[in-house]
Amino acid sequence: TRAPAQWILPPARPDSVTLDELRLLPDIEWYDTMDEMWRPGEAGARARLRAFAKKPLASYAKTRDRPDHDGTSALSPHLHFGEISVRQVWHALAAKHTKVRDSTFAAELLWREFAYHSIYHFPHTVREPLDRRFARFAWSRDAVQLQAWQRGRTGYPIVDAGMRQLWTSGWMHNRVRMIAASFLVKHLLIDWREGERWYWDCLVDADYGNNSVNWQWIAGTGIDANMFGRIMAPLGQSEKFDAGDYIRHWVPELADLSDAQIHDPDDAARPQAYPHRIIGHREGRERALAAAKAMRG
Repeated sequence: TRAPAQWILPPARPDSVTLDELRLLPDIEWYDTMDEMWRPGEAGARARLRAFAKKPLASYAKTRDRPDHDGTSALSPHLHFGEISVRQVWHALAAKHTKVRDSTFAAELLWREFAYHSIYHFPHTVREPLDRRFARFAWSRDAVQLQAWQRGRTGYPIVDAGMRQLWTSGWMHNRVRMIAASFLVKHLLIDWREGERWYWDCLVDADYGNNSVNWQWIAGTGIDANMFGRIMAPLGQSEKFDAGDYIRHWVPELADLSDAQIHDPDDAARPQAYPHRIIGHREGRERALAAAKAMRG
């Protein structure tokens, strides 16, 4: 598409107010950490895009799963609020990289578009499972375990680090989002809609299409979804993606643990301030598989 030859503006600007006059920010500055991390607006979006475009696209595929690395684009809040468009991102990258079409990042952009198409064709899936069998799934209503997950007190370091990062900064690394979501749905058997609501409330990039589609994907209830029986092992994922320094940053109680202990501290290494696991991995996995089998009848 071509840029318009000229913009036709109204003869007089309508009456308006300043941003400060709208009093959009809360009186209690609980958002100070978010304010340090994010620069809202078109200028912030363009700066973030320029910084990402300078990096080799091949490095994105290698480092995007490492929570201790600045390997993702972090463009999602700007895309969500319309401060920059997918087309702008695509063309900015294409101007610097010859193989954008075949890149892992392009696949992520396309998945975002897929989520919007999914919601358009199946609008009820924002709140209801696409796979109708899950309407009779025996979800747990354990409020104590839900709160432990929300506050990053599950006893699983990688899950707790992610949930604390979310609460503190309004953002969570993509790989850890999946690990934490899988843990809620499959280890704790808590309805994916509880997680969807929490992410919606806490994420600066909470997106109407992406949030529900991705939660249904991880829960095995949606379109082109991950099978419910595919259960992420949080301890193994933490070690595989070398999340030690990430955990040390967001779970300071564990900062002094060795690389051998940081992912799965035993009772001797676990500080008193850090909670025991709220459920064992094997116990959670077997319970999830049994619940899925009972649903299928």
